[in-house]
Amino acid sequence: MTAARDTPAGDLRLADLTKRFGAVTAVHDLDLTVRQGSFFALLGPSGCGKTTTLRMIAGLEEPTAGRVLLGERDVTRLRPHRRPVNTVFQSYALFPHLDVFENVAFGLRRRGIRSVDDEVMAMLALVQLDDHGHRRPAQLSGGQQQRVALARALVNRPQVLLLDEPLGALDLRLRRRMQIELKRVQTEVGITFVHVTHDQEEAMTMADTVAVMNAGRIEQLGAPTDLYEYPATAFVANFLGQSNLLAGEAAGAGGGEVAVSAHGRRLSVPAGRARVDRGPVHLGVRPEKLRLVDSVDQVPAGCQHVTGVVTDASYVGVSTQYLLRTGWGGELTAFVANSGATAALPVGAEAVAYWDPGHAFLLPREPGDEHRRAPTRDEPVGAPS
Repeated sequence: MTAARDTPAGDLRLADLTKRFGAVTAVHDLDLTVRQGSFFALLGPSGCGKTTTLRMIAGLEEPTAGRVLLGERDVTRLRPHRRPVNTVFQSYALFPHLDVFENVAFGLRRRGIRSVDDEVMAMLALVQLDDHGHRRPAQLSGGQQQRVALARALVNRPQVLLLDEPLGALDLRLRRRMQIELKRVQTEVGITFVHVTHDQEEAMTMADTVAVMNAGRIEQLGAPTDLYEYPATAFVANFLGQSNLLAGEAAGAGGGEVAVSAHGRRLSVPAGRARVDRGPVHLGVRPEKLRLVDSVDQVPAGCQHVTGVVTDASYVGVSTQYLLRTGWGGELTAFVANSGATAALPVGAEAVAYWDPGHAFLLPREPGDEHRRAPTRDEPVGAPS
């Protein structure tokens, strides 16, 4: 499959892109480059500005300021149908009176292309629906309808395909299967995909690059592994998965480590995993990086630890999720794999949580951070999304 007809390929660039709705600024001076042919995800809670950003790329919202460029072409003021961009929405918007073949052919026929059979059948084969051409949308499952919507968008050979929460209406099992399918299709066609989602698993499963948005700005951008293992802010640490954040004070770097005092304990983090080395900080450890044992004597040499009491134990199949109340009143979360290697800890038991310092990270602690949390994925934060 080739790039959009008569349109030179290139990166998608957003330059100082801003959108205001009255007194509310939904998107603040966004500077962003999406590499041509990549699978890019905009991830964030409802109200963070991600859908507004997508709509400005599509031409469905006019920016208050800034530009949208595709390659060297400024498309900021072009109408949606004049842009080499197609969008797949959560609501599939299929035509119920047309069969699958004609739904996919619709855009080609509208452009006056008479011979559409080969292109439509190639698209249906790509989404593995080549034997469903004569069915109506009502005869298809949700996942099949989503694949028809995808084929209808791709048959027009856009330079960029925008996906606005495309899997939100599917059940969990089907959603996970469609994540794999979407990535397969993107790899085969080589078109730039920009995917908006509030689901961190979707973003991490499919995207080459993830931008985490918060309050109209990008908090961090990078490969999923980098964002997860080395978050830049407390918001990213708690929105992209869960994190245990210990409030402390950093005393500076020395010997390749940053010394931290937290709740009466002297801890450290490798200098290469520290965003700051002095002042108020959060020492972060992911729950799956924590190990629980009965006593301090069982903590391996070189590891750091905190003692506490188990206040909750939830069995979730692959792991048991523990809450450990510490001596200073805070709670740590630990995910312990159910491998059979260790016995389960009962609620009320004393335990020691330990971790390898190389698995920790250090973030700047802003005023009020200790009382702030990242919103859940469906929780609005006060601005249009």
